Amino acid sequence: MVLTVIERNGDGTPTAESAEVLAAARDLAEQLGVPVAAVAVGDAGDLPDDLAKRGVAQLHLLQHALLADGSPSCTGEALSQLVAAQRPAAVLAPGTDRSTEAMAWAAAELGVPLATACTEIRPGIRPGEPWEVTRERSGGILLEDAVLDAPIRLATVRPGAPVPSETAAAHEVTVHVLVPDLDASVPRARLVDRRPRAAGMTLTTAPVVVAGGRGVGGADGDAVLEELAGLVGGAVGCSRVATNNGWRPHADQVGLTGTRISPDLYVACGISGATQHWVGCMNARSILAVNTDPEAPMVTRATWAVIGDVHEVLPAVIAELRRRSGR
Repeated sequence: MVLTVIERNGDGTPTAESAEVLAAARDLAEQLGVPVAAVAVGDAGDLPDDLAKRGVAQLHLLQHALLADGSPSCTGEALSQLVAAQRPAAVLAPGTDRSTEAMAWAAAELGVPLATACTEIRPGIRPGEPWEVTRERSGGILLEDAVLDAPIRLATVRPGAPVPSETAAAHEVTVHVLVPDLDASVPRARLVDRRPRAAGMTLTTAPVVVAGGRGVGGADGDAVLEELAGLVGGAVGCSRVATNNGWRPHADQVGLTGTRISPDLYVACGISGATQHWVGCMNARSILAVNTDPEAPMVTRATWAVIGDVHEVLPAVIAELRRRSGR
């Protein structure tokens, strides 16, 4: 069996990342000649019907009061108990922050390695042979070929991995409920606030992203970024320093620890362009850097660069855009 960890949207359906992992799990299961099963936290809802369309015939639900807080340690411990009982050939999960942390806890509980950010998984030809994986390192700048040798293979799949071919739908999904043994006295992280994504255009869908960094100077400097993004039909992002200083929420951060984007145009305003940030924007088709430092990494890597103060350059750009559009 190949067990697949399912993350769910607010309506209970699998997230896009989970759908990708399910497809990858089906291809892996076909190579191994074993079935695919899914595991999720909470009630079933409409999930069985959705999974049936994706060729999954078995769903395991983890249910416990401590799991409602979204604690990665509790989720990982619950998952490890299910894996120990079912002994699947492999466990695959989305390469998101939430699932990666939970899988790390599960791997620690089970005493097996975890391969993260995998782009390809190649099982051994014969039973018992080590598997090979290709995975991202250094935020996607490098690809590593590694051997995964364990009685149960645990791996996370990088978001955006190619989706394998479709398969026949399952006729019926069998649902199993596991109430894990969790100790309420053990310290744990928990979810204390959930902020919904803003409606409309996002960093990952916007054709233009205008982002600000240290050079913007503070939260008050974001107004000019918002205005420019509105004129060009884009979204506003930021670097990690802007998030750390509380100028913008983490959801707006572009980078290795934020969101990876691939817009037609990325406008980096007052951003030095350290590796952490570059990983998040390097797939943009074109980059315009506005910076006072001509030697900044973002300037040297950009398609175009304007050497100057963000607070002088952007108002001039906005004024010209308004003149040309007649607004």
